[in-house]
Amino acid sequence: MRGQDHSGLKRLRTPLASSLLGGLLVFICGAIYAQTAPQNPPQIVPRVTGAASPMGDVPAAPLARPVVDDKRLMRNYPEQPPIIPHSIDNYQLTLKTNRCLDCHRRQFTEGSGAPMISVTHFMDRDGQVLADVTPRRYFCTACHVQQTDAQPLVPSTFRDMLLVEPGKK
Repeated sequence: MRGQDHSGLKRLRTPLASSLLGGLLVFICGAIYAQTAPQNPPQIVPRVTGAASPMGDVPAAPLARPVVDDKRLMRNYPEQPPIIPHSIDNYQLTLKTNRCLDCHRRQFTEGSGAPMISVTHFMDRDGQVLADVTPRRYFCTACHVQQTDAQPLVPSTFRDMLLVEPGKK
């Protein structure tokens, strides 16, 4: 019944007692974990770059040299953005200026000899063809990178499927 005191279900009568009990429980759990936790947990992901200590200084690697032979290379996969086969040092890419378009815009390709930018760069997100480059494709270096002599960070055994002989891997 409601007002009766059940002998096995006595409640803590003060907030101080419940706080002390909670603190004691946290202390005991922490002590047990400290005794059983591994002292030096194994590193799951190996370190790729950076200092051994989090705030240590690491000398910067030299920048890769640009390849400026103007030779266009084959793409590794069908939708790969072409790489830039010439120097783009000091090219301006701002909201008002895009130096890439001085040569690659459709009306300038005959005089410059540069390939015209893809027709996909004129389509907005709804597939509507615009008269000029769509704003979402305006900043060329978001997808296109300059060709350099940089070596891969990770070794790769990738081979184009058209260059692999049938039956061999």
